[in-house]
Order: sequence, then C-alpha cells, then structure tokens
Amino acid sequence: MFTLNIKGKLFSSETPVVMGIINITPDSFYAGSRNINMDQILENAGKMLEEGAAFLDFGGQSTRPSAELLTAAEEMERVIPAIQAVSKSFPAAIISIDTFYAEVARTAIEAGAGMVNDISGGEMDIAMIETVAALQTPYICMHMKGTPQTMQNLAAYNNVTTEVFDYFAKKISDCEKAGIHDIIIDPGFGFAKNAAHNFQLLREMKSFSVFKKPVMAGLSRKSTVYKTLETTAENALNGTTVLNTIAILKGASILRVHDVKEAVECVKLCFAYQKII
Repeated sequence: MFTLNIKGKLFSSETPVVMGIINITPDSFYAGSRNINMDQILENAGKMLEEGAAFLDFGGQSTRPSAELLTAAEEMERVIPAIQAVSKSFPAAIISIDTFYAEVARTAIEAGAGMVNDISGGEMDIAMIETVAALQTPYICMHMKGTPQTMQNLAAYNNVTTEVFDYFAKKISDCEKAGIHDIIIDPGFGFAKNAAHNFQLLREMKSFSVFKKPVMAGLSRKSTVYKTLETTAENALNGTTVLNTIAILKGASILRVHDVKEAVECVKLCFAYQKII
C-alpha cells in the first residue's frame, strides 16, 4: 500500500498500520494517555509494540484547544530523554516526533526518532520544511488553521473538504520542491474543525487519494466521538473503533491511536472483510 524511507531503511506495508500515541504531558485531553515518568513511558512503548504498533508518536506538549504553549526547550526536556530511552530499549522501534518546532524535530531525529509529525504543516515554524528536507525523514503534514490556542475560533469553511484538498495541493508541492520525498497527509480531525466538518472529511476522505500519498487519520477518543455519544474521552474507545473502521474503508493508511490492540484488530477485520487478506 505504501513505502517510506526511514533512516535509509525501507518501511513497506500492504495494509494500513497503527501509530501509538506516547504523550509525555500532564495535560493531554485524554488522561489515560499521559506518561509522566520514564518507567511508564517504557512500559507503554513496549506494550504498544507488542500489540502491533508500527510507529510510536512522541509528543511533549498538548495540542488540545487552548492548551498552554510550551517553548522548544521545554518540549525537548520532556521528549528527548524518552526517545533516547525507548530507542535504547527497543532498537527496532520506529519513533515519530510530534512537534511544530524545527529545533525539536532535528534534536529528536538525532536522539533516535525516524519521522516528523507536524500539526502545523510548517506554518508555526518557517524553518520546519527545510529542516525535514535536510534530515531526509518522512514528514506527516497536517491541516490546521491558526494554532491550538486559536483554532476553535477559526472553524469556518465554505466546504471543508475542498479547502483541505487545496491546502494539501500546495503543501505537497512546497514539500517536494524543498526536497522532502516521503510525505504523509493528515486531514487534521478536530483541529479548527467542528463535528460536522470532521464527519464530512471522513465521509469524503477518499478524495485525497488523488495525491497518491499515505493518509493518516487521528480520530482517537476525540470530542467528535465522545460529544456525539454524550460521554467522555475515557469512554470513547468503542466509538473510536467505529470511526477508525470507516477511515480504513475510506482509504486511511495509518491510524493514530491511544489504544493499539483495538486498532490493530480493526485493521485485520477490515481487510478480511475486503478480502485483501
């Protein structure tokens, strides 16, 4: 289905894969995802890899609406020791750094990460795209308007799918011109988007296949799930699995999730249903 060059090694998969979320934050929107100490980080990383995660995504600051903005230095204090420890304990693990700071991305790759996940698509640090190009790592480029501090005031579109499509047409061109070879696109569910926008994007996600790039879906336990079900993030696993199923059937290549085991099972069942396995 897709291939990525990660530190000179070819990663290839004929089926969608799962990215496990490792939040090294005290304030992530889903309390169950918060990793505070190194023992917990190593335990959760090992569990996710055992359950079938292809990638581990390390983030040092919450990007929930109105979250406090940390500096690059503060973010590195959280993520770099964790990346180093997990790389040492699990040498085969493929680690992604979830950051919009070019300095954090560069330092994380040096510490053992193999790809960059940028929620801002290079908009919050103008050095990001050229930095990723120089690092020659895969780049996850997400759609968001504004910043996590302002995005909920910017959730207005004439047609959300068309606007996100146009955004990726330009961003992919910019990334390729800069020299980035492996680009993954993320529609940015929940980032400057309300539930209606998210459901439209999910319903029309196959339109992004024209770019011939892997598509990542990050729907895990988000407010579109738990508010629609009138519950909480803690009780949103079943709803997440439903939307992950739809995402796979609509062409997602990567599911970014808090719950790896359930997402891996979702992938297997979807592909059995499609008679691909």
